[in-house]
Amino acid sequence: MATVKDGVFCIKSGFELANKACHSLGIKPADRLLVVRIGTGTLQFYRAGVMVRSYAVSTSRRPSSNIKGSLGTPTGLHEIAERIGAGQPPGMVFKSRIPTGRHFSEFAESEAAGQLITSRILWLRGLEPGVNRGGEVDSYDRYIYVHGTNHEDRIGEPMSAGCIEMRNMDVIELFEEVRAGDQVLILA
Repeated sequence: MATVKDGVFCIKSGFELANKACHSLGIKPADRLLVVRIGTGTLQFYRAGVMVRSYAVSTSRRPSSNIKGSLGTPTGLHEIAERIGAGQPPGMVFKSRIPTGRHFSEFAESEAAGQLITSRILWLRGLEPGVNRGGEVDSYDRYIYVHGTNHEDRIGEPMSAGCIEMRNMDVIELFEEVRAGDQVLILA
């Protein structure tokens, strides 16, 4: 988000935007924050207000949307509701959040052509009632995740059905740094 102050063009950091969202919702900002920027295909990891790392990600091939059935990546303030996959090897495929026992390279070409959920899952819950929480806009009920992919060569391109996809080693690294309750701000 950009503003002009005293004739100077300023870009607000994801950290500032998340703090503003927390304040408007009356919730305490988390020490750890993920900021996903759909437009640039990046995920930034902040700890105590300092950006620790930036990752390339892929989001929806459709326009961002919070509406159920849209297949768009939802925007707004979220939290990590659940962390799934600790201890699984890189490339492990999950079906219904359960490890299949198979690496994505072990799947038939026809199965691997689609988007597989691999390595780790960070399941998101919206924090903004009517925006990404409740009714037809509930990110948790839509099964919106941050997860690994079997199409690492396409990271940076819009390709998901609403989730935030990462390279497998990147999502494993990030998984080790975050906890349930950490906040995730998704910006268009």
